Amino acid sequence: MMQKLLSVAREEMYGLHPRWLLARILLFPLPPYVGSRLRVALLRLLGFHIGQGASMWGLPKLIGSGKLHQKLTIGHHSLFNIDCFIDLAAPISIGSQVVLGPQVTLITGAHEIGDASCRLGLLVPQPIVIGDGAWLGARCTILPGVTVGSGSVVAAGAVVTKDVQPNTLVGGVPAKVMRLLDAVQEGAVAP
Repeated sequence: MMQKLLSVAREEMYGLHPRWLLARILLFPLPPYVGSRLRVALLRLLGFHIGQGASMWGLPKLIGSGKLHQKLTIGHHSLFNIDCFIDLAAPISIGSQVVLGPQVTLITGAHEIGDASCRLGLLVPQPIVIGDGAWLGARCTILPGVTVGSGSVVAAGAVVTKDVQPNTLVGGVPAKVMRLLDAVQEGAVAP
């Protein structure tokens, strides 16, 4: 009986991540849009790899297995709006000066298709990479294995199933190229 209880307890505690739990408890009193740099500073103290100048207007929801703090890398001066959802079944790398709009979803947990008795097959996690300067619009979803190129824009509500080339605007479900963007910043002089 005790063996069974311990087994059930282990299964139920599988998703418990002490560092992430501590961060959520300590940051719980902060309302959205307040203490954005404080959130980042605390996460850095707890071992998360987050660049200088980054801010989080709300604490994203993180799920996944293993050491979450080692699976997420965020570059300098990146911004997370409220209610973002990040699945860390595989690593996610977010570049510098990336902006995530409200309720952006990043999903790394892919599954094989099983047989007819249960279509949900084996978990096959695939990493996500978001390049420097990208902008992910509100409620867009980035699916497993996708790379969003530097300087790209993902329109609000888009579902990205394939890689996005640098300096490209994509939108729709599934996301398709809407137009190419200038690689040189407006008003800037090329060397």
